[in-house]
Amino acid sequence: MVKFSREYDASIIPEWKPAFVDYRGLKKLIKRIKVERRDADDSSAGDSSPETAALAAGVESAGYGAGFSVLDPVRALAARFAPRVQASMDDEESGDSGELVRSTDKHEREFLEKADEELEKVNTFYATQEAELLGRGEALIDQLRILADVKRILADHAATRRARGSLLGRSRSMPAVAPPSPAFSGSGRYLLSGLATPQSMSDGSVELQQAQMTEGAAVADEVMAALERNGVSFVGLPGKKDAKKEGSGRGGRLQLPSTVRIDIPASNPGRAALKVWEELVNVLRKDGADPAAAFVHRKKVQHAEKNIRDAFMALYRGLELLKKFSSLNVKAFTKILKKFVKVSEQQRATDLFSQKVKRSSFSTSDKVLQLSDEVEALFLKHFAGNDRMVAMKYLNPQQPKNTHMITFLVGLFTGTFVSLFIIYAILAHVSGIFASTGNTAYMEVVYHVFSMFALISLHCFLYGCNLFMWKSTRINQNFIFDFAPNTALTHRDAFLMSASIMCTVVAALVINLFLRNAGASYANAVPGGLIVLSAGLLLCPFNVFYRSTRYCFMRIMRNIMFSPFYKVLMADFFMADQLTSQIPLLRHMEFAACYFMAGSFRANPYETCTTSQQYKHLAYVISFLPYYWRAMQCLRRYIEEHDINQLANAGKYVSAMVAAAVRFKYNVTPTPFWMWMVLISSSGATVYQLYWDFVKDWGFFTPKSKNLWLRDDLILKNKFTYYISMMLNLVLRLAWAQSVMKIRINKNETRLLDFSLASLEIIRRGHWNFYRLENEHLNNVGKFRAVKTVPLPFRELETD
Repeated sequence: MVKFSREYDASIIPEWKPAFVDYRGLKKLIKRIKVERRDADDSSAGDSSPETAALAAGVESAGYGAGFSVLDPVRALAARFAPRVQASMDDEESGDSGELVRSTDKHEREFLEKADEELEKVNTFYATQEAELLGRGEALIDQLRILADVKRILADHAATRRARGSLLGRSRSMPAVAPPSPAFSGSGRYLLSGLATPQSMSDGSVELQQAQMTEGAAVADEVMAALERNGVSFVGLPGKKDAKKEGSGRGGRLQLPSTVRIDIPASNPGRAALKVWEELVNVLRKDGADPAAAFVHRKKVQHAEKNIRDAFMALYRGLELLKKFSSLNVKAFTKILKKFVKVSEQQRATDLFSQKVKRSSFSTSDKVLQLSDEVEALFLKHFAGNDRMVAMKYLNPQQPKNTHMITFLVGLFTGTFVSLFIIYAILAHVSGIFASTGNTAYMEVVYHVFSMFALISLHCFLYGCNLFMWKSTRINQNFIFDFAPNTALTHRDAFLMSASIMCTVVAALVINLFLRNAGASYANAVPGGLIVLSAGLLLCPFNVFYRSTRYCFMRIMRNIMFSPFYKVLMADFFMADQLTSQIPLLRHMEFAACYFMAGSFRANPYETCTTSQQYKHLAYVISFLPYYWRAMQCLRRYIEEHDINQLANAGKYVSAMVAAAVRFKYNVTPTPFWMWMVLISSSGATVYQLYWDFVKDWGFFTPKSKNLWLRDDLILKNKFTYYISMMLNLVLRLAWAQSVMKIRINKNETRLLDFSLASLEIIRRGHWNFYRLENEHLNNVGKFRAVKTVPLPFRELETD
């Protein structure tokens, strides 16, 4: 059975950790009470107590002398507890005020004061969070009401427009009937705009434009009325009558208020482009409409609906976290008070404090429960089509149950991989392809393709090890990365991906070798087909082989490659850090693209993809691309958070880019000057990286820490493990020294050395991942919010 203290520490929300009960601190105070009472009992065992001496004197005075009676132990026990019983009775008489009993013991009094402080802290934090969530709930319900009204108005007028269009089709010759307005055309470009006629309709009659403007004015009036009913005011604008007069005087144009709009935050390049296009269209319109007029079209209404749905999901998650906060703290107080009464025997003080906990707002308030039920009902009605299973899939996703089939498949693929690898090694040795006089072109293809997939498989395997360790130490990586529990990978899934990849790759290599020995001309098509198969599986739209994980990976890679245009999330920069350790993989992918896509081998030897200047320059670009992406992410976070540490972190990646550039120059011109430049730049970058690894990412070397060179809070019990990891990280950070040493070995040994160094870097990154997430779990160093704040679409603009 797991101790409650471990379960409690694992369940704590990182961002809210300071607001939780200091359970360990209260346990330490109870231990002090226990030690003091034990010492007092030991001292009283050697000396006779005052009650025993008084009893002996009473016996002697009663004429019993120094004799012994069988009732003496009973009398002694009664005399010893008599003062306590009397004191307890006095407390009951004076306890009508409801105040806590003040213990005469120093440590007991200290415990009660500390518990009272913790209770006040929990109450204050809960009240603050509850008020914030209730306010967000009210605003969100108003936003949903506005959206429903706008959609209803637009749908009604769309139906009216269709009816008018059918009448127009039967009477085209009648000039008094207006055709459908382009503001409500089927393309949906304008559902609601400034409602002035676009220039494309300038060739129509005045009566036609008047009819269109009248319809647009009616829509505008209804939308304005809907917004006003829901609390959106129009400050500094003329009344409706004046607006209508002004509209009729200017050819029927009606300007919507400039104080309200659908605001879609530019959180990605697509929305940013939409916002820029909107402003350009408003500015460049030639019909005289106000550029600041409200600009509402179908695309923005869809974005608004999605934003409100996401806001409901974030609000529901916040409510669930606050309920978890309440239940955990109630349970912590209950457990610690049981321990206290067991050690101190202060039953009345414990009962009074327990009643105080039960009367606290975080224990008795039901506002969060009511709002949670209301949010669930609204989401069920408006976003899930009254299907509760669909609603709960979004609001409260559950992790699926583990099955033994995955474990069986992991073992099957692993055994198959080992067997096929042995077969391939034997065939390759018999064919003599690994000899110095072997087929050089074949070795180039095999080395790059095998290394590419082997490094991917190794990274998946180490990620599976990370998932296993995080689960064993109760680190909630799904919460930290904001992954849905029902689609997040488990360690068994990661192991299955790793084993299946290697099994498929080695099977392809065996088939390729058989075809080559048989003299088939299409043998090289097998590695190319393997790459095409992998790309097709990654992009496959069907729900096979972890579709949600594949799409999440592609979405994160898109965010990384387009940095800094996307908002940086925890999963984004964590994946970007992985890419900085996969630079050899990117180079192997570059060679594979050159070989299989450019088709250079048909007219040129294989050295074309390794010796040409264009290839070398591209290799240089690939070497610092991951560092560039990571630096851009740091700059984006600095702009949003104004945290100077993000600039310092960007400087670390800039120093890595400089070191990579100097090493590239040294490989081209290996002179003593550039060798010293490599030593200086790479040493400086390594020291920078080691400092950031140990101090910032892992949280070590905390001043005045109770754990030497570490931090106060540690998850692993054995401190020696942390010191070994620090030494391993230090040694593997110095792998660049191999480029300066210029070891004289043949080409096959060089390939083996490069693959080994690349594998060691991935291993270093794998164990870096564990300590980085451990520090995030304990201290929330990334400063990410537990509850995301989703911007609401309908807002009132500030006016002068």
